[in-house]
Amino acid sequence: MTEVEVKFGVGLFGTAGHQIQHDLNNHPLAEIRALCGFAPEQVPEHLNDVSRVESLDELLDDAAIQLISFCSPFKDEQGEQIIRALEAGKHVYAEKPCCLSEAVLDRIIETVRRTGRRFHEMDSVSLAQPYCTLRDVVQSGAIGEVIQLYGQKSYPWAAWRPKDERIDGGLARQVGVYHTRFAEHVAGLKIESLDIRETTLGNDQPESDCRRAVSMQMTFENGAVGSAVANYCCPEPPGWSRWGYETLRIFGEKGFVESIDGGRIGTLAVNGQEPQVLDFSAPGRDMLELFLEEIAHDEDRVPFSLESELNPTRWVLRAKA
Repeated sequence: MTEVEVKFGVGLFGTAGHQIQHDLNNHPLAEIRALCGFAPEQVPEHLNDVSRVESLDELLDDAAIQLISFCSPFKDEQGEQIIRALEAGKHVYAEKPCCLSEAVLDRIIETVRRTGRRFHEMDSVSLAQPYCTLRDVVQSGAIGEVIQLYGQKSYPWAAWRPKDERIDGGLARQVGVYHTRFAEHVAGLKIESLDIRETTLGNDQPESDCRRAVSMQMTFENGAVGSAVANYCCPEPPGWSRWGYETLRIFGEKGFVESIDGGRIGTLAVNGQEPQVLDFSAPGRDMLELFLEEIAHDEDRVPFSLESELNPTRWVLRAKA
């Protein structure tokens, strides 16, 4: 299909994550046709008349649905649900981590290849600003070969943080995966090893296994090294100006490039030149929009192979295992 004549149908399964119920209102390519696992307060007004179903089976049996977006209640069950959807002929968009074991990840990739259906993990940063500008700087050769990477990702602590890592994958897999994506999709490095250290220190909730902080050490195939931290230690507004804090700094043989506080400050510093303030105003690319275009026009739009896209997830699954 080269031109879109009829919008294709989307089914939403679960709300444990960044579900897309607010993203497709009057969208030119797709429309939400069924919801599963939504509380009334989670349904926006424009979806009040959309069908509510009780089970994944009903979404799989609905011929009017071509794409299912998964934010499953338990991430240790989501991988098998994704495979069932692909086998049923559905395209799949899935909250990270898409599954909790490398073996299931391999089965998802194999099922995508065998069925010809399309699959992507939700990714709000790799193709968006400020990171697409950082990637352009690295690819231009301005800082030379990358030697070291440092990242920080911090969110507020709250009593509602999942007590069981089966629900969201836990801090390392849910938040730490941003850093493996920064390494591979922004800095252009290939991970060779990843070591994770975690702590529940500061978790004041009874019977909770939620980690408050994670430290990550990485080595890369070109000999570079990297370190990153992820935590639930950032003050929430008004203690901090926004919901969370993130920084990425990439050091090369000629200098470094960085984004501080999610792009509030951007700098390129190169030997022999005055530091340059980076402009992050150019539009980035949205993973969901690219995915919808792939389905509508039956051609690749996401600039990573499936294996490359999922390799950052593979490494955090492997390190946790």
